[in-house]
Amino acid sequence: MQHAPAARPSPTPAPRLPPGTATRPLPAAALAAVLALAASACVGGGRGTEGPVGPVPPTAPSPAVLPSAELPPVLTRGQARAALVGADDLGETWEPTRGAATWRDELLKATAERPDCRRLLDVLYTEELFGTGAATAPRATAALDDVDGGAQLHYRVTSYRATDLDRTLAWLGTLPDTCGRFEARDAHGAARDVRVAGLTLPEAGDARRGLRVTVGDTAPDDGEDTRTDTWTDTGGTGGGILTVDLVAVRVGDDAISLTNGTLGAPADDATRTCVEVGAARLTEARRQGRAQV
Repeated sequence: MQHAPAARPSPTPAPRLPPGTATRPLPAAALAAVLALAASACVGGGRGTEGPVGPVPPTAPSPAVLPSAELPPVLTRGQARAALVGADDLGETWEPTRGAATWRDELLKATAERPDCRRLLDVLYTEELFGTGAATAPRATAALDDVDGGAQLHYRVTSYRATDLDRTLAWLGTLPDTCGRFEARDAHGAARDVRVAGLTLPEAGDARRGLRVTVGDTAPDDGEDTRTDTWTDTGGTGGGILTVDLVAVRVGDDAISLTNGTLGAPADDATRTCVEVGAARLTEARRQGRAQV
């Protein structure tokens, strides 16, 4: 038996325009909007797509792959080690250290009332001049002893932001005024007389700052802020007044810092050599690092 063809729905007639009405093309702006909607529908809505179609926001990259906008590239540990100063640079009486000097705990482990002076003592004891965070951890370190003169020298290379390094150098420059002379006390309450003066350094690096800090027993108050060595023996240290040179030199986004301390006569030549040789080696390490990139 032959089935009759299914009835087809009759097409919906197009609306009739009133007689005499002419068909006008869409304005250009309206036509552009229509084409844009059509293109979005083609890109976002394929077969089986549900929901509204619209522009898809770009995917944000993971923070792990974002370049750091805060910290500059740092030296590799090998490059930082190449910038260190060694015993051969300072003379035959110098050698790698055999341990921390006893005067570190006996004289530098102290506190003061004024915040800047207290911070200075903390820096001298911990040697964390540029901060204690992971970002400011030294890239390389060296520790040397003068077996004849009894001096001990600690040397560090640190990479950080140049602006922050300069901020620390500027702070060092204020200390001869804010902490020129102050009293510090150790854990047992014993008083120490601390004096701070600026230290002239060779022209090296992009910026530099140096201090000479002396620590001794508190002398009688004679009303004068003298710099003469009139203090009494620092008990238990074997005699003499502790003198520590604190120095920092910036080269770009890297810096060298050092402490050179002794109970005898300060070894000025060792401090100057570290500044001159260290800054030159750090400059060369930075140049080689850029050449390898």
